[in-house]
Amino acid sequence: MNLYILVHEDIAGVIAFLAVVLLMPLAVRLAFRYGFVDAPGGRKQHEMSVPPIGGLVIFSVMMVVGLFSGQSIEHYWPLYLGLILIMIVGAFDDYRHISPWIKFTMQFVATTVIVVSGQAQLFHLGDLFGFGDLNLWLISIPFSIIAVVLFINAINLMDGLDGLAGGISFGILFWLMLACFIAGETQNLKSLYPLFGALLGFLVFNLRSPICKKASVFLGDAGSMGLGLVLAWFCIDLTQEPHPVILKPISIAWLLALPIIDTCAQFYRRLRAGKHPFSPDRGHFHHHFIEAGFSVGQATACVLLISFVFGGIGYGFIEFGVPQWVLCLVWIVMILTHMAISEKPERYIGFFKRFITKS
Repeated sequence: MNLYILVHEDIAGVIAFLAVVLLMPLAVRLAFRYGFVDAPGGRKQHEMSVPPIGGLVIFSVMMVVGLFSGQSIEHYWPLYLGLILIMIVGAFDDYRHISPWIKFTMQFVATTVIVVSGQAQLFHLGDLFGFGDLNLWLISIPFSIIAVVLFINAINLMDGLDGLAGGISFGILFWLMLACFIAGETQNLKSLYPLFGALLGFLVFNLRSPICKKASVFLGDAGSMGLGLVLAWFCIDLTQEPHPVILKPISIAWLLALPIIDTCAQFYRRLRAGKHPFSPDRGHFHHHFIEAGFSVGQATACVLLISFVFGGIGYGFIEFGVPQWVLCLVWIVMILTHMAISEKPERYIGFFKRFITKS
């Protein structure tokens, strides 16, 4: 069943973009009026209070535009329900800070909704080792839930610089849409329009540029966790039957590579140091650029470029006939190498400083 179509699906992205651009200033004023702001201090580097309401605007617009451009309620209700749960717990955490266990519980609940009710399941992982598709069989549901929850937290942990989490997500969406376009899957392509437009509208206020010297709004936990959930939904949807298979699972692993490998490296480093894996610090990949002397804008640009190149490798190499097992082997070597180097962050910092000296 579809709602009455008020927005033509071909312009849904444009409508979502304009809606976010117009609504965001109003949402910012309301956030300041009611004290819903992220104040500076501690590990936070921003100098002024900034409302963390970006995700609330992005996903509200995405869902409304999506429904009124003809998206099927039967297909999308699990995603929207899971997203609403994530937005609620994320907003509470942004406003008053809640127990991490409450956040994790709600992440698992929301993920279970999209995996079980929405059938966003990883039934197989493709031909990772050259012996045919690696089927998950009975562990498909628990594996899918754990994978989605981990990715939600990976995007959440990458949200450390202006425009970073949103920019990485935008790059992932670009490759997903390009794959749909080249495959001729226009319906899948159009389903991504509302999120693409809404996220682009948010980046106008969050990504540093000649017209935005500093972020005037943050994603917030509602936004970063929501992006993880939504991207996971679409990535699974485009790689698994019974839907048209547009991308191989290993291509998705490359599209999502930077958030995944950096999160794994941080968990490894913290556990080796006797810390809780989710204990906050400034040891993420993007922090190494800052410690080396890059500006926030320069650091964000470098990380976004690396993430975009990873996406191009994952999609392009498969299209050019590179075997899946080769990409899998390189991916494994890459994550192990990053874990080893990240154990001592000064290695990355020293390497990046060379580029500051030469510039």
